[in-house]
Amino acid sequence: MDQFTTHEHDVLVIGAGGAGLRAAIEASSLGCKTAVVCKSLLGKAHTVMAEGGMAAAMANVDDRDSWKVHFADTMRGGQYLNNYRMAELHAKEAPARVRELEAWGAVFDRTKEGKILQRNFGGHRYPRLAHVGDRTGLEMIRTLQDHGVHSGIEVFMEMTIIDLLKDGERVVGAVGYDRERGRFRVWHAKSVVLATGGIGRAFSITSNSWEYTGDGQALAYRAGADLLDMEFVQFHPTGMVWPPSVRGILVTEGVRGEGGVLRNKDGKRFMFDDIPDNYKPQTADNEEEGWRYVQGDKSARRPPELLTRDHVARCINREVKAGRGSPHGGVFLDIAWTRGQKDANGKTIDADYIKKKLPSMYHQFHQLAGLDITTTPMEVGPTTHYVMGGVKVDGDTQMSNVPGLFAAGEVAAGLHGANRLGGNSLSDLVVFGKRAGEFAAKYAKENGAGRVNTDQVNKSIADALAPFERGVSGGGESPYAIQFDLQQLMQKNVGIVRVESEMQEALAGIKKLSKRAETVSAIGHREFNPGWHSAIDLRNLLTISEAVTISAIERKESRGAQFRDDYPSKSDECSKYNNVLKQAGDGSMQLIRQPVRELPGELKQVIEEQKV
Repeated sequence: MDQFTTHEHDVLVIGAGGAGLRAAIEASSLGCKTAVVCKSLLGKAHTVMAEGGMAAAMANVDDRDSWKVHFADTMRGGQYLNNYRMAELHAKEAPARVRELEAWGAVFDRTKEGKILQRNFGGHRYPRLAHVGDRTGLEMIRTLQDHGVHSGIEVFMEMTIIDLLKDGERVVGAVGYDRERGRFRVWHAKSVVLATGGIGRAFSITSNSWEYTGDGQALAYRAGADLLDMEFVQFHPTGMVWPPSVRGILVTEGVRGEGGVLRNKDGKRFMFDDIPDNYKPQTADNEEEGWRYVQGDKSARRPPELLTRDHVARCINREVKAGRGSPHGGVFLDIAWTRGQKDANGKTIDADYIKKKLPSMYHQFHQLAGLDITTTPMEVGPTTHYVMGGVKVDGDTQMSNVPGLFAAGEVAAGLHGANRLGGNSLSDLVVFGKRAGEFAAKYAKENGAGRVNTDQVNKSIADALAPFERGVSGGGESPYAIQFDLQQLMQKNVGIVRVESEMQEALAGIKKLSKRAETVSAIGHREFNPGWHSAIDLRNLLTISEAVTISAIERKESRGAQFRDDYPSKSDECSKYNNVLKQAGDGSMQLIRQPVRELPGELKQVIEEQKV
C-alpha cells in the first residue's frame, strides 16, 4: 500500500476561510497544537468574495439598531426555521467580533465621527453592515492571517481531505493528499473543525470558485453526521452574465446598498411590481426617495431592490422569462444614475465617488467586461451563491452529533434558516469560528488522542487511487464529462424555481451519474493532475446534489430560498419541521422530519416587539 506521512495535532481545522482561521486562532490561543489544512493557497479562501460587509448591530449609523432587531431580522429572513440559539448568539456577539477585527488591524470605512461606518443591505431594517468599500471579505482574511501567523498555527496548503478517520464513534483525524505531488498524509487529532464552505460547483452558474465542491458536508455525512435543511440553496440575485467566461461571478449587494437600481430592457424599475404585503417600500417609482433612504435618511422607506435575495432573484428570473431581460439573459443594474445626486453630506456624486465606494466592482467590470459602471448599467442575473443547509451542529458548541467533529461557517447549518440575509455570512464566520475553535480545544483537552485505524487509511487511499487503475485498463469515463452533466442537471431541475417532476428527474439522473462515476478514470501520474482531483471531487458533488434534491422534494411548499411552482405558498405543516438527512445502515440517505424547537418566552417577546 502507498506510504503516507502522519502529522500529530490537538485540533485539526479543515478550511482556511474566515471560520477556519478564526477557529484555529482560538484553539491555538487556548494552548492546543493546531493545524489548518486548505484546498487552495492561504489567502484564496472564498471569504474574499463576500464584498458588501459584515452584519453587526453596532448602531453607529442608526441608534435604533440593537441585537434584538438583528435577531428578529435574521429569524424573519430565515422564515423561523433557524436554530434560534445560533441566531441569538450571532446577534449578541457579532459587534464584539467586529471590534476584535478592528483591534487586530482591520481598516473599516468610517463615519464623520470616526466610528465604523455601516451600510444598508437586503433584509436588514437599519444600516448594519460594517464594511471596507466592497472588499470587506478580503480585509477580514488579511487581518485574520496577519494575526494568526503569530499564533503558532501549522498550515498545510493545497491539500485535499478525502476522508475523516474514526475511532469507534469519535473522529480522530483525517486522511488526504497534497495536490502538487499526490503524496498521501494523515492528520491525527483529538478534535476536527470543518470550515470548508459551500456547494456551488454542483450547479453550472455559480459565484463559487472551484474549491466549493461540498467537501465538508460530504465528509461529515460519510462519517455519520446529520445534514440539516439541504434544500435551502441561495441564488444571489446579481452575478455577471457577460462575457460567458465570467458568468456567475458575484456583483456585490453593496451596489444596491449604495443606490443601484434594477431595470429591465425597457428601462423600467421592475422591482415595484412585486412587493410583499408586509413590506414598506416607497409607494411610487421614485428614485429620489430610494436614494435618500440608501444615504441614511431615517424617514425614507426601503427601496425594493433591498428585499431578501430569494425574492429579488425570482423577480429577475420573471423578467428574463417574460422576454424583458437584457441582451445576454439578465437585467440591468444601474449605479450610474446616481451621478449628479447629493450624498448624505450634500456632496455631488461623481465618477470618483462611485469608484471609491465600489472599487472592486469598478475594476471587475472594467477588466473583465470592458464596461465602466460609472457611466453604463451592468448586466446581471441570479447565480448559485450560498447554501443555508449543512452539517447539523449544537448552537453553543458547534459540535455535530459525531463526537469530536465540529463545523462552522457555510458548511454548518442552523443560523440562517430558510434564507440568509446579506452580510450575516461574514459575522457568522467569526462568531461561530471562535466558538468552534473554543469548544474543539475544550474537547481536545478533555479527551486523549484516539487510535488511527490503518485499515481505514489504506481503504481511503485505495479508493482515491482507483481512477488510475481504470485509466490504465481503459474504458473509464472522464470526470469532467460527469461533472458537466451534473451541473447542467442541477441548474435546470433543482434551480431557482422547482417542481416535483423535474426534481424526480434530477434524482434519477444523479443515480445514473453515480453509476457512471464508479468507472471514472484518471490518466498519467499523480503529480499536477487536475483530472484526478476532479475524479475525487465527484463523490462529494454527487452526495450533496442528492441531499439537496431529496430535501427539496420533501418540502412541499415555497419558503425562503426554496420556491416551488407546484406549491407556491407556505405550508403551516412545513413550518413546523426541519429536514434532517441521516446515513441509513444500507448506505442510502434517510430523511426524517425534526420538529422546529419552540422559541423560549423571552425570545418570543423580542420577535413580537420588533414586528413592523
